[in-house]
Amino acid sequence: MPPTTDVSPPSDAAQRRAKPPVVVYPVETLRLRDMGMLNAARENMARIDEIIVPARDARAFRVPKGHFFRVISLEGSQVGDLNLWNAQDLSEQFFSGKTRALHATHVNVGDRLWSSLPNLRPMATITHDTLAWYGWDDDGAGIHDVIGTRCDPYTNRLLKGDDYHHCCHSNLARALAAETGMTVQDAESHVHDVLNVFMCTGFTKDTHRYFMKASPVRPGDFIEFFAEIDLLAALSACPGGDCGTGHSSDEAKCYPLLVQIFQPDAGSLSDWRSPDKSTYSRAHGLS
Repeated sequence: MPPTTDVSPPSDAAQRRAKPPVVVYPVETLRLRDMGMLNAARENMARIDEIIVPARDARAFRVPKGHFFRVISLEGSQVGDLNLWNAQDLSEQFFSGKTRALHATHVNVGDRLWSSLPNLRPMATITHDTLAWYGWDDDGAGIHDVIGTRCDPYTNRLLKGDDYHHCCHSNLARALAAETGMTVQDAESHVHDVLNVFMCTGFTKDTHRYFMKASPVRPGDFIEFFAEIDLLAALSACPGGDCGTGHSSDEAKCYPLLVQIFQPDAGSLSDWRSPDKSTYSRAHGLS
C-alpha cells in the first residue's frame, strides 16, 4: 500500500485511542532487594566520611560496595545532579533511561539505580528518603526524577547564545577530572544523564513538556542509597538552586549539599552479595 499524507482522524479513531495501556517492563520477575536486611544494617552504621559540595559546583567521591551514602540538604532548598560509575570501570555507568523504564519517572525507597548495557545490574538501592511524603502533586510533579538530563553549556549556548561554565554537566566533568587525573575534555565523555536529586518535575498536562518547580526539600532532608557495587560518584549542586525559576545562570539562590558515607556493622550484611553483571551472551544472534 502506498503511504498516505492524510492527517485527518480515521473513522475508528476513538477505538484506536481507547486501547488499554500495557506496562512495558513487567518487573514482577525481578529479584527484589531484601529491604528488611538493609533496614537492619542501617540501624547501627557508622559515618566514615563526608564531602561538602559547594553551591554551583560538584565533587566526586567513592563509596565501597556494601556501604551507604546520603545526599543531604544543608542550608536551603537545593537540587543536585548525581552521576554514578563502577569505580573500576567507568564504561559501566548509571543508566537513567532503563531505571525509568523499570521503575518510574521518579524514584523512591526500594527502587534501584541500574547500570548501562551490557552490564545492566543494580548499582545502588534507595534505602531512605525524607521527601517520600511528597508523592505526586496536582501538577503531576514528583521528586527525584530520571527524566531530565542535566543542564549543560551546549544547550545554554543554543538557547541563550552565551557561555555559562557552571552548568551541572561542566561541574560533573570538572569533578571527575579532579578525581581521576583526566583532562576535563576526556572526563566530559563519561558524564551521563543524571538522577535529579530533590528536583520536583513533571510533564505539562496540555503540551506534555518537561517542567520543573521549586523543590520542597528542607535543611536536614536527605535521600540515602546502598552501594551494590564499588562506586565512583559525582554530585553537582545545580546552579538553578531549587529550580523554581530557571537554571544555567548565577541568578538563583544556591546552597551547598552534603554527602555522608556510612559503614554498617560487621556481619549485618552476611547474607548479602554484590550483584553480577548481566549473563546475556552478547552474541546478538550471531554465532
